[in-house]
Amino acid sequence: MSNMSETVPLPLVLASSSPYRRELLGRLCIPFAYQPPDIDETREAHESIPQLCVRLALAKARALADSYPAHLIIGCDQSAAVSNCQLHKPGNYERAFEQLKILSGQVVTFYTSVAVINSQSGVSLSAMDATEVHVRTLRNEEIARYLEIEQPFDCAGSFKVEKMGISLFDKVVSEDPTALIGLPMIKLCGLLRQLGCALP
Repeated sequence: MSNMSETVPLPLVLASSSPYRRELLGRLCIPFAYQPPDIDETREAHESIPQLCVRLALAKARALADSYPAHLIIGCDQSAAVSNCQLHKPGNYERAFEQLKILSGQVVTFYTSVAVINSQSGVSLSAMDATEVHVRTLRNEEIARYLEIEQPFDCAGSFKVEKMGISLFDKVVSEDPTALIGLPMIKLCGLLRQLGCALP
């Protein structure tokens, strides 16, 4: 579609301050700016977790459209759930310990959405990856040792898969290994190509 491509490639902006997402986007070797969006992330009544995830990714990208009026703005969001109950960032050791005790032996689904908005034309696209993390049965001392070393208190699920958290799993089932870190790069590349961004 002609309105989805540009003669001069539009610069990229990542609507996030996450160092993990910046590292992933940096793998494309394309310069980009980044800025955290300021939005309300409250879940709406009767909204499913996947719906929440996609809505927030789009909202984060749109929140920067006025500041970046001729850009491709990337928004992303991740929500974790076990037995359809949303997991939140624990914030401290005690809540992280309790969260990992609950997750022991369970399957956690991580919904990771990505949205790209052409702020010049208004065209927006989005996609989502669902990753299943099978947490092995964890002993209390294993949980304590992990939390003392990694301190993943800013991560939903209380672990960092890109670091030592991988030791807590039996297996991970996903179409995109980068999605669990917070930005599904395979899906993002597809969206960027559709919006006229030149990629290998």
